[in-house]
Amino acid sequence: MKLYFKQKVFTLKQRSNIFDRAGNVLFTAEAEIISLGRKMHIYDDMNNEVAFVQQRLLRLLPRFSVYTGGQHIADIVKEFTLLKPRYYIEGLDWQINGDFFAHDYSISSLNQHIASIHKRWMSWGDSYEIDIADGQDIIMVLAVIIAIDCVIDQSQNS
Repeated sequence: MKLYFKQKVFTLKQRSNIFDRAGNVLFTAEAEIISLGRKMHIYDDMNNEVAFVQQRLLRLLPRFSVYTGGQHIADIVKEFTLLKPRYYIEGLDWQINGDFFAHDYSISSLNQHIASIHKRWMSWGDSYEIDIADGQDIIMVLAVIIAIDCVIDQSQNS
């Protein structure tokens, strides 16, 4: 399944929509404006919260927790490296590989493709194409990808 994630450029509410190929809004990711640490809520097309991403404070390196259905499912953590940034997913048997600064990476588990994300250049605002493998939990994958984006953004801004 292909999804398209478009971050809006000039918005106070920091809201982004996730579309299908036909342009239908399937999910919305919305950041809390006033909070300690970054918090993202993911809503379905009926405005029900389906996932939540929260920054863990007082950490040396960026760390974000992912929740779906009110349950903690994973943490996205930046590893300490000198040259190339590396991230890992704690709590799931998933690995992340690729070029994080270019937003061109994939998620896999034991040689099974789970999802890939590619930044679409030459667009107004940041736009991403997310390709989720058949049979994967779309909400879980989407929440992990949004958490990865939060960790990358936090790393680049600190």
